Amino acid sequence: MERIKPRTLSGFMELLPQDQVLFDRMVSLLRENYALYGFTPLDTPAIEASEVLLAKAGGETEKQIYRFQKGDSDLSLRFDLTVPLAKYVALHYNELSFPFRRFQIGKVYRGERAQRGRFREFYQADIDVIGDGKLDIINEAEIPSIIYKTFTALGLHRFKIRVNNRKILNGLFELLGLKEQAGDVMRTIDKLEKIGPDKVKAILVDDFAVPAASADQLLTLLSTDDPMGALEKLSGQNETFDLGFAELKTVVDSMAAFGVPADHFMVDLTIARGLDYYTGTVYETVMLDHPEVGSICSGGRYDNLAEYYTEKQLPGVGISIGLTRLFFVLQDQKMLNPMLNTAPADVLILPMTEDMAPAISLATALRNAGVRTQIHAEQKKFKQKLSYANKLNIPFAVFLGEDEVKTGSATVKDFMLAEEDEQNRKQVTLPMEEAVAYIRKCLDADLDQRPIFDKEHYVEKYGLDK
Repeated sequence: MERIKPRTLSGFMELLPQDQVLFDRMVSLLRENYALYGFTPLDTPAIEASEVLLAKAGGETEKQIYRFQKGDSDLSLRFDLTVPLAKYVALHYNELSFPFRRFQIGKVYRGERAQRGRFREFYQADIDVIGDGKLDIINEAEIPSIIYKTFTALGLHRFKIRVNNRKILNGLFELLGLKEQAGDVMRTIDKLEKIGPDKVKAILVDDFAVPAASADQLLTLLSTDDPMGALEKLSGQNETFDLGFAELKTVVDSMAAFGVPADHFMVDLTIARGLDYYTGTVYETVMLDHPEVGSICSGGRYDNLAEYYTEKQLPGVGISIGLTRLFFVLQDQKMLNPMLNTAPADVLILPMTEDMAPAISLATALRNAGVRTQIHAEQKKFKQKLSYANKLNIPFAVFLGEDEVKTGSATVKDFMLAEEDEQNRKQVTLPMEEAVAYIRKCLDADLDQRPIFDKEHYVEKYGLDK
């Protein structure tokens, strides 16, 4: 029989067990934090009818869709979580309560060119608040607090939330006589950080016929150190601009009350979110020590989520985190916290007699106490069994030899201390019930709620540059 060489398709990430534990813990923390803000979980199909999924697609997006036929059905894999949400809200409108607050964490698929840190199959974590006809600005003001709470819970602290409002930009374009080129100008200034002001000006002037003086005025405003002050001076001249400025001021003024420290957010007038999709507040979140990563969380306000599926006006605001890419980058930067317990079990029971009944009873008692437990029943040498526990970083091993079976006891060996402290590792023999309580107490004392990402730990232990 010819053997097929095992391989994983390019652009699809597979993790080793210890990293999968970290990734799953990251997802769990996101779920917990989203739930704190009253978001309900949602899961939509990965496969949709192509006519539904592609209702508002076009250009590059449609080229990247995984589309296929199954019988007479024309089907596609979802490329984001927003379009399925639009379909869901339109379909279940009469069964939902508004504002509808949902979070969804799931895989999406894009057939783009795979490269380092960019994937064809990847997880997104989205939250959205959908209104029925109207949606108060306070929902837009709350979003940065969710971003802040989520990333600090993960152990990330060196990040900044950048905020702007599309109405300000639209009003500004009108003031500068650039209304006709608004879409092109918006997409161009969204590239400002990547290509710099000189190239942006060249594109505006040469490609879109923006007067050089208007381009200079625009770029000067976008680069000001006091954006709110600069905007204040322009108020009273354009209705759209004034509305956007009022909304942005509400968002900024609410930050402290929502618990976002001043050093974790800023008004950045260059944030445009090139998509025409956004109509109000827009957000981008960047890692201060790794600007090359780009935005790790972005989103904004939109006027009509489900316009392709229903005549009802459904405004909303939402953000999305590219989890797979974020995890890959932080893994690549060696920012995963090595102190987290990623073992598949807390205890490995090593039966040393043919009678398995005591091991089974102890395993049941430990599991009933909430302790993750494995029984090592393989016919291997004792040293190999200990090596198995060490390789998986299982914190405790329990020996059940003839003496322990006779006395109804268990010998517990503590592997939680570092290898250099081998001589100090505890080994105690206790009655079965006391052994269960002892292990439970030790696990509770171990601060296993450490953050997933902890660069400070790496700086301290390995001397990496901050």
